[in-house]
Amino acid sequence: MGRLLLAAERLESDLDVERRSNQAYEAYRAQGRMKDGRRFGGPPNPYTPPELPAGKVNVTDPDSRPIPIGFGFVQGYNAQSAVNEQGIVVAAEITNNSTDFSQLDPMVTATLDELERAGIDQLPEAVAADAGYWNEQHMDEVVANKHIPVLVAPDKGSRGTPRRGWTGGRYAWMRTVLGSQHGRERYKKRKQTTEPTFANAKHNRGVIRFHRRGRIKVRTEWRLLMMTENLTKLHRHQIATARA
Repeated sequence: MGRLLLAAERLESDLDVERRSNQAYEAYRAQGRMKDGRRFGGPPNPYTPPELPAGKVNVTDPDSRPIPIGFGFVQGYNAQSAVNEQGIVVAAEITNNSTDFSQLDPMVTATLDELERAGIDQLPEAVAADAGYWNEQHMDEVVANKHIPVLVAPDKGSRGTPRRGWTGGRYAWMRTVLGSQHGRERYKKRKQTTEPTFANAKHNRGVIRFHRRGRIKVRTEWRLLMMTENLTKLHRHQIATARA
């Protein structure tokens, strides 16, 4: 009975978020102009959120959500990690948001919190993230208030031409930055740090699913897994140093 009540609470919470998001969007449209100064086109068809919550909630783990995995969906979580140039995981978090769109600023915040707890006051030189993290509001927050340069690709690697409407302005500027020698070299380090960390966990260690249930427990499991990644790298480094 407790899980059913919790599931109902999740549905009500999701509906509340939908209502507030719709109100925020309508207020944004009412301004008459986009953030870049352009005027909006014709008004969209009005949307009214439902009176009763719709959708489904997994009663086994009400915190989880359907997550896209390329060929379908699985019920679970979106695992996040921040990795430095040495391949050390600095921050590890999980979210039930199915995309990375709203994760840039939270992960930078988590990274700074972990560095502070470790007694490190030096800021990261830059933040590099793939196209899924492109969120101009988050990018502005990180640059303006956390004083860290941000490199986020506006295009996915397999895309040959920009998406419709993703031209000019910041899109063109970021493509120019990433096309420069310095920007290209710094951004490609992701393939040597973040991507191998996930690949090692999935393909070499066979970790393809979480075994715990509930957001708090899954977060603990993910952080433990990333800690073992760090310890393994430290152990290998010590062995290599001893042999040198």
